[in-house]
Amino acid sequence: MVNLTLFSQIISKLDRSKFNKLVDKGEADKHNKGFNSWTHLVSMLFCQFAKSQSVRDISNGLRSATGNLNHLGIQKAPSKSTISYQNKHRDYHLFKDYYYQLLGSLGQQAGFKQVKFKIKSKIFLLDSTTISLSLSLFDWAKYKTAKGAVKMHTLLDYDGNLPAYINITDGKTADNKGAYDIPLLKGSVIVADRFYNDFPLLNIWDSSGVYFVVRHKENLLFKSIKENPLPENKHQHILKDEIIELTGVQSIGKYPKQLRRVTIWDDKNQQVIELITNQFKWTANTIGELYKSRWQIEIFFREIKQLLHIKSFIGTSENAVMIQIWTALITILILKALKAMAKYCWHLSNLVAFIRLNLFVKINLQQWVDKPFEDSEHSPHQNQLQGVLF
Repeated sequence: MVNLTLFSQIISKLDRSKFNKLVDKGEADKHNKGFNSWTHLVSMLFCQFAKSQSVRDISNGLRSATGNLNHLGIQKAPSKSTISYQNKHRDYHLFKDYYYQLLGSLGQQAGFKQVKFKIKSKIFLLDSTTISLSLSLFDWAKYKTAKGAVKMHTLLDYDGNLPAYINITDGKTADNKGAYDIPLLKGSVIVADRFYNDFPLLNIWDSSGVYFVVRHKENLLFKSIKENPLPENKHQHILKDEIIELTGVQSIGKYPKQLRRVTIWDDKNQQVIELITNQFKWTANTIGELYKSRWQIEIFFREIKQLLHIKSFIGTSENAVMIQIWTALITILILKALKAMAKYCWHLSNLVAFIRLNLFVKINLQQWVDKPFEDSEHSPHQNQLQGVLF
């Protein structure tokens, strides 16, 4: 019979040695007074998996696991005041750095089959999503006069469908401004919407050896230098493929080089999509398909907002909000790794819901994710007799 709960087995997937190195480097456990960084991480992961609505829920939930806490690496369940205090004072960069550490290990397992492009470039999808907050409670999260918000500027790895980089800013930061700090991988391609049609930004990408496919604004001023022949008898959605130069007084100074402009017909949404790119060798159809792959980042944003706990927050300080967001990202990384290791074809929403219902059930994790609807030989209910009512 399995002696570990599902939650304990999930936590065991995390590399604690890497976490401890980050703790030592940042002195995160200095003056911790019994509530160390590992306990903090496990508490916030419990918050995500159980979708706890308050620090009281986290404290009571972990307290209910008496006898199993040692398997989580915890000595005792934290009080709600302790969780609140550490969410406010323990630097969120510890959890941010640990996400990137896990991305290098668990992220490799979480990859899934995608439509493969016949190009060698690494593909990244760039976009942002806004998380609304109450300005009266989160007065540091400036957005609009009566609304607060933070914005997640996300560079999503197409292969793993996980963020390769995230920049969290206040809600007022424009999409293109939040993209200036993203790491650039030479030879890769960044696919983005029209909000990133920022010519100084595109010039930086081009100068760094990065390709881009970006939807351009309707008021783009340009002149056509050459029209490329369109494919015959196939890819009829390609309307135009041409080499252009910018003619706007300001834009030509910001991006003096030639660009390629590809116009495609989007039959699904009944609209024309106009794209610019600095890649002149790929087919026009490849350019169009790359842009269509942007829907993956929209799915990612929907998943984290619907399945995880980042639409309401258990703390009001900026540090507490950041900790909750970064532990949510660690959770989605764990979930996708579990989904990838399972033989059963899970929908992520079902996997989240089933784990939430069985957090403290003692059953083998691998067997459970492989065959969730079959009784295993180690089922905790096996050999139990039904009690007599009277």
